[in-house]
Amino acid sequence: MNAGGRFFIAATAFFLFLGASNALTAQKLKDSDCLICHSDATLTGPDASGKTVNLYVNPYRFKHSVHGAMFACVDCHKDVKSLAHAAPPQKITCAGCHADAQRAYAHSSHAKASQTGKNPAALCQDCHGDAHQILAAADPQSPIHHDNIPVTCGRCHGQKFLMEANGQSAQPFISYQGSVHGRAVANGSEKAAVCTDCHAAHAILSAGNPSSPISRLNVGATCGKCHTVVEQTFMQSIHGQAIAQGNQLAPTCTDCHGIHTIKSPVNPNSPVAAQNLSRDVCARCHEGVRLSQEFGVPGNRVTTYFDSYHGLASEGGSLVAANCSSCHGVHNILPSSDPRSTINTANLDATCGKCHQGVTRQFTLTPVHLGDGLYPKAIGSFAVRWVRRIYIVLILLVIGVMFLHNAVIWRSKAVALRRMQNPYITRMTANQRWQHLILLASFIVLVLTGFALKFPDTWFAHTLGMGENLRGVIHRVAGVTLIGAGIYHLFYLAALKEGRRLIRDLAPNPKDAFDAWSAMRYYLGLSREKPQFGRFSYAEKAEYWALVWGAALMGLTGIMMWAKVWVGDMLARWWVDVATAIHFYEAILATLAIVVWHFYQVFLDPDVYPMNWAWWDGKMPVEHYRQEHPLDASSPQPQDQQAEGRQTVGVGSVQESPGE
Repeated sequence: MNAGGRFFIAATAFFLFLGASNALTAQKLKDSDCLICHSDATLTGPDASGKTVNLYVNPYRFKHSVHGAMFACVDCHKDVKSLAHAAPPQKITCAGCHADAQRAYAHSSHAKASQTGKNPAALCQDCHGDAHQILAAADPQSPIHHDNIPVTCGRCHGQKFLMEANGQSAQPFISYQGSVHGRAVANGSEKAAVCTDCHAAHAILSAGNPSSPISRLNVGATCGKCHTVVEQTFMQSIHGQAIAQGNQLAPTCTDCHGIHTIKSPVNPNSPVAAQNLSRDVCARCHEGVRLSQEFGVPGNRVTTYFDSYHGLASEGGSLVAANCSSCHGVHNILPSSDPRSTINTANLDATCGKCHQGVTRQFTLTPVHLGDGLYPKAIGSFAVRWVRRIYIVLILLVIGVMFLHNAVIWRSKAVALRRMQNPYITRMTANQRWQHLILLASFIVLVLTGFALKFPDTWFAHTLGMGENLRGVIHRVAGVTLIGAGIYHLFYLAALKEGRRLIRDLAPNPKDAFDAWSAMRYYLGLSREKPQFGRFSYAEKAEYWALVWGAALMGLTGIMMWAKVWVGDMLARWWVDVATAIHFYEAILATLAIVVWHFYQVFLDPDVYPMNWAWWDGKMPVEHYRQEHPLDASSPQPQDQQAEGRQTVGVGSVQESPGE
């Protein structure tokens, strides 16, 4: 066919199309008319905003959608009057049919976020699906079907970076998946709560909005949609009555059970599990001072509970010991003055009788929380208070006398044994003993005041009985003292003859490693040859250098923590955090090393029991020294021993020995 023929056919087709289009203009277009073009999977064109999009409509899915069964294309695309569009169809709106839903959505958090245009926010199609394939909520394939709601919401709320871009977190959705509700839905439950049951479907509002179903004062009613009986019981309780009166401080469902992390009460990780309830739930309100200041409710109820057998047994792992809810109830908590309360005088027989069978009124009339000061005139409280006072005095007197008695005897026997160990050599000079004494005192003060800050509930923290300001001052003074002692020791090593000799004798050498191996073989019975040491054994050298390293590290990190602003500005704030961690763990290491290693060699070693006196008077029996340090050139030999009556034999000055 020549060019003229092809042009004639094309022109004829064009005019026939225009004629058909004009003919259809006078009558309503049918879906089949629209699908002449829109059933083509490759069809593209501009949308209402001018963006090129795919214009394909799946005829089968549209026919079986909720819209396809009731509406034609032009019922939504009202501006389309002919097959040949003079302009791209206008963007359709759902408000024409779904006015109520649109009004609810218009006030929602999603709508407000989309209006800003800065961050993506959910629109109708994001939840309901493509407009041409929308399915009824009852259809299992619908994204808004009950079983699919978590997945639908999770497409946005489960995306970490997307939520962070909107100033929110994906953690609530992740937590919901592991909750009792999320697991039930995943297992096929059609009754377990999904996102829309709590947050609503279209009128999703923030928790701070009074109209939101998750607003603090509305949470009870929201949970009550499923937990009706529990909600009715709760609203009659002291907590529910406070909520109904608009008290924002009163606890509601989520305060005890959690929000998205709700777990079954039998789950050991649930805050309302029997073993967790008192400490993790009730204590948050009833242990602090907020209730005392606002409502006059005693603020130490949980402390008195944990001082009782019930509390101690519960902390010890008992799952049957009574907790707060065992006596006060769960959702039906009422003041003792209310006749319906489980702790009302008339009901105590039944309450206590759940565990204590055969209980009588005489038993139940005794107050329980004796330590909270509610019953200062009760005979039980009065008696317990005086028993406590009498026994504190009695304990101090009796144990004090016992201690003094044994101290007198111990000193007498220790001195007598000391006198029998003649003759002596000088193991530590007066200079060295003073250095050791300052080190010992500053170290003990640092340990007590340092761990008192880290562990404020421990016995020694309470024993010290000092405020934070005084504790901090004492700790820093002790730290400066230790650093000063270290600086003086460096001067001592460099300037004094005995100091220079000390550093030479303490220098590690390869023999130390061999001596450690030989010592273990000898004391395990694998060798008959006892290792021989010079002036200092491998153990004494190891402890000395560990002391040097530990003191330097603790001093450096302590100064960094003290001058945290200067260090943070000069380096970076995380340097202070690292210094704090090193300071803490090095303190634990040093304390345990002193107790396990040094105290054994000074007090528990059978060769020196009851104590190595060298740290006190600097003296050591010649015979013991010869046995422990036979390779020391200055060690006195048998022929060098002095007359029996002479008390000491001079040997070169020695730095305080870690072991003696």
